[in-house]
Amino acid sequence: MNAQYSLPVYRKVRLRLIPLLFLGYVVAFLDRVNVGFAKLQMAGDLGFSDAVFGLGAGLFFIGYCLFEVPSNMVLARVGARRWMARIMVSWGLLSTLFMFVGAFRWGSAAQALGLTDAAFGFYVLRFLLGAAEAGFYPGIILYLTYWFPRGQQARVVALFMMAVGASNVLGGPLSGAILQFADGLGGWRGWQWLFLIEAVPSILVGIAFLLILPDNPAKAPWLNDAERGAILQDMARDEESSHANAPLTTAFSVFSSLRIWCLGLAYMSGTIALYAVTFWMPTLIQQFGIAKGAYLWIGLLTMIPWGVMAICQVLWARHSDRTGERRWHSFLGYMLAATGLLCLAVFSWHEVASIVALTMITTGLGFSIVTFWPLAHRYLAGPAAVSGIAFINSFGGLGGYCGPALIGWIGVGHMHGGMSFLPLAAIALVGGLIQLGVTAGGKA
Repeated sequence: MNAQYSLPVYRKVRLRLIPLLFLGYVVAFLDRVNVGFAKLQMAGDLGFSDAVFGLGAGLFFIGYCLFEVPSNMVLARVGARRWMARIMVSWGLLSTLFMFVGAFRWGSAAQALGLTDAAFGFYVLRFLLGAAEAGFYPGIILYLTYWFPRGQQARVVALFMMAVGASNVLGGPLSGAILQFADGLGGWRGWQWLFLIEAVPSILVGIAFLLILPDNPAKAPWLNDAERGAILQDMARDEESSHANAPLTTAFSVFSSLRIWCLGLAYMSGTIALYAVTFWMPTLIQQFGIAKGAYLWIGLLTMIPWGVMAICQVLWARHSDRTGERRWHSFLGYMLAATGLLCLAVFSWHEVASIVALTMITTGLGFSIVTFWPLAHRYLAGPAAVSGIAFINSFGGLGGYCGPALIGWIGVGHMHGGMSFLPLAAIALVGGLIQLGVTAGGKA
């Protein structure tokens, strides 16, 4: 297939697929992290300490990681359309249950653990929400490999990953406005309305996935025969090259590969920082001296770090695709995030410096993630790609538990000048060095 023809057909695929996938991840990420805003009211209403909130926020990732590899295997068997729709509808329904977390009574189960009913219910629902969403993100990463050759994957992943920034840019002011202006309507608190209102789009987009999303190029009705054949030819050529060059090709070979375990560790270091900042950013910004109840203003300030991230990571991915370089692009992202975490630790008392530091963190993590997956994918082919992508994301995703729990355990309100972010800076630095080391060449 010649280059002149390939560009229009892949442009057509991007225009058809990326908006829907982007929208799906926007609502997914919003349901995943809106608890950070809900905390501003919910913690006081339900008597949650920072430690209780941090543990509950992180428990999402335990359920998420336990079921991620099986979920990707089911997706490969039944198809992306049905499985993605199931994921989205189930997590949307579970999200609505959070509005009643203070009303559930767990009796002896909560008492045996020395927990209040509200805390126990919060832990249970966060775990179940993670289990319901398991496989969505790595499933999308895998799904994109069905449509785009490796030379285009960083840019495509970046377009999809813009949803992280967009969900926070849109979700921050929306969440703040709901907390501030819906509080008391119908006898419900703002945080209850927050969970209800932001769960409905997940269910609707899940139905759209079922109706619109094709499982693969062969089942896309909007491709003509020539376009479909061209993509399948490209992907066959890409797969043949992968089998010839990728060290791992079987589903179970990934679990014995030291490189894959190290890539999981490197990815974990990024998720530790990402979710520590994501879940605690509203609380951090509130401590700048913003008036209690000015939730909309807090939401508007959170737009800055995420908005810059969304734009810059696409430019970074385009440069990576154009040059074909992945390792240093990803490593420099880790270093920018580590520098931002260090600055946040040192200058947490200064409002402008803190916003700049938070922007460095989110942008650096955006850089590292969009080039990390095309880098990791070069070592995987065939069934190994199905299990390997899920395993790296699953193992690395445990950082989503560690980061929020660590900050909650230390106590974001007692950070001694923000020094609790120093360990996170060190973790990001080590993760970048691990990634750089294990991708330098050699066998798996």
